[in-house]
Amino acid sequence: MGGQKVELKVTTYRAELLNLLIYHTVSADFSNLQKGLFNLTLLMKPILLYCLFLFLFPAGINAQTVISMKIDGSINPSSADFIHNGIERAAREKAECIIIHLNTPGGLLKSTRVIVSDILASPVPVVVYVSPDGAHAGSAGVFVTLAAHIAAMAPGTNIGAAHPVALQNQMDSTMNEKATNDAAAFIRTIAEKRHRNVEWAENAVRKSFSYSETEALEDSAIDIIAKNETELLALIHGKTVELSSGKKTLNTAAATVKEQKMSVWERILDIISDPNIAYILFLLGMYGLIFELYNPGSILPGIVGVIALILALYSMHTLPINYAGLALIIFAIILFLLEIKIVSHGLLAIGGVISLFLGSMMLIKSNSSLEMVKISWGVMIGATIVSALFFLFIVGFGIRAQRRKVVTGIEGLVGDTGEVMQALSPTGTIKVQGEIWNAESLSGPIEKGEKVRIKEMRSLKLFVERINNI
Repeated sequence: MGGQKVELKVTTYRAELLNLLIYHTVSADFSNLQKGLFNLTLLMKPILLYCLFLFLFPAGINAQTVISMKIDGSINPSSADFIHNGIERAAREKAECIIIHLNTPGGLLKSTRVIVSDILASPVPVVVYVSPDGAHAGSAGVFVTLAAHIAAMAPGTNIGAAHPVALQNQMDSTMNEKATNDAAAFIRTIAEKRHRNVEWAENAVRKSFSYSETEALEDSAIDIIAKNETELLALIHGKTVELSSGKKTLNTAAATVKEQKMSVWERILDIISDPNIAYILFLLGMYGLIFELYNPGSILPGIVGVIALILALYSMHTLPINYAGLALIIFAIILFLLEIKIVSHGLLAIGGVISLFLGSMMLIKSNSSLEMVKISWGVMIGATIVSALFFLFIVGFGIRAQRRKVVTGIEGLVGDTGEVMQALSPTGTIKVQGEIWNAESLSGPIEKGEKVRIKEMRSLKLFVERINNI
């Protein structure tokens, strides 16, 4: 508020000096030199004052800026860092406000609390705008929207359904009640802080109510319905919000909008914070390391495996991981490996499939009131089937290899065909696979040039039979 008063005074003084300069210019009389010099002296004074004033207070001082940013996806550590950095930038640039375009199904409890804390303590007014048309502020998005200094929604959007849920782990009645009470207390605190409809906010938590933009406006849950960002800036112009440093009246009618985009690292973190991506990266990492250990020197599987595993572990550090589920997945991979080494007629592989599926179901611990994160059933089932088929293929390939006739070494000669080089009566020599071997006939004398079949080998001597006698 104080800054705006200073700005108005600066604008007023600049206008007065400019008027004075124009007055002296127009009234200057150059009919005679002496009078002209006197009038020029009078004219130089406002010129110098105006130039000095422009130097001390540039003309762009009254050009207001607004920082605009978009959250389109789940609330996660990347989203929290992005909003935090946006608020810091708005404070550095002395922006009039920051607009957060929000479209989210929900997210992580810890990240939501971080975002809400940043908004409540922001030195710059924060406008949360549920947009574009068709967008949704669900679960954690309700808390973020209500925490804003000004809450706005676009036509065709909705907000609500923040009731605690257990997605993959069923909560008992006691845990469910605790989670609900905690979420209700959290949202009541926010609503009271921002002077919004407390009953409406609590119903969004306790009864999973979801509201359209018109219903939210009627119940004083939001402040504005705006078709686009331009209309939003026009509607919030002149509104007074309460900051920790005092009250501030927004001046956004002719503000310049600067877009804040996620950095490369924030985008990467946003992608890998998806539980499905983290789950797939973890499996790829484990399989890559396994292939490298079984085929030392392959290099590529090891490199890919290590990178994927590091990214997966980093992502899991930000997610509510159930370590029992993680242990079951690791156990499943061990069972698949044992199936390759031990002939169990598929029992180890079946155990691995069951362990992998159960571990996948339990991996994300979604028993918080705000956390709407889970692994897709399609991803879980697909990963389990692909893993099972892959390892079963390896096992089947190994069994077929064991049953295949030996084609190398001494054992590979048995059953092969050779040609008599020196008549066998009963001993002589034969040619097999381009090599000359001592041989002994098991079917009487065999003449040179006849074909024989090798029956066995003892002490580096081949025992053969005439082919036409078999």
